[in-house]
Amino acid sequence: QVQLVESGGGLVQPGGSLRLSCAVSGGIFSDSVMGWYRQASGKQREFVARITSVGSTDYADSVKGRFTISRDNAKSTVYLAMNSLKPEDTAVYYCNAVQLTVWGTRDFWGQGTQVTVSS
Repeated sequence: QVQLVESGGGLVQPGGSLRLSCAVSGGIFSDSVMGWYRQASGKQREFVARITSVGSTDYADSVKGRFTISRDNAKSTVYLAMNSLKPEDTAVYYCNAVQLTVWGTRDFWGQGTQVTVSS
């Protein structure tokens, strides 16, 4: 059974930092493109960052230079280091895995972790 479990969210002041983690079980990690998405209250879920199995990364313009995505294949864990946080970064952050198989792709989501940036 595939599971994605996020952790590391919380309340932080503007300008502060947080690091989110997403632990993946079920044997899909090495075959998957891992990503982070977020959904602010009343808004649609939006892309934040992704990292391929070989470490290529991509970021939303709104977080470039402030957020860093990384992965530890030995621990089946993906991270999102968030610096210089702004109130507009407040959202529920979701971990996503897109597993690549010979039959196509399979999509998995975590339950989300709340990040609140406020003074």
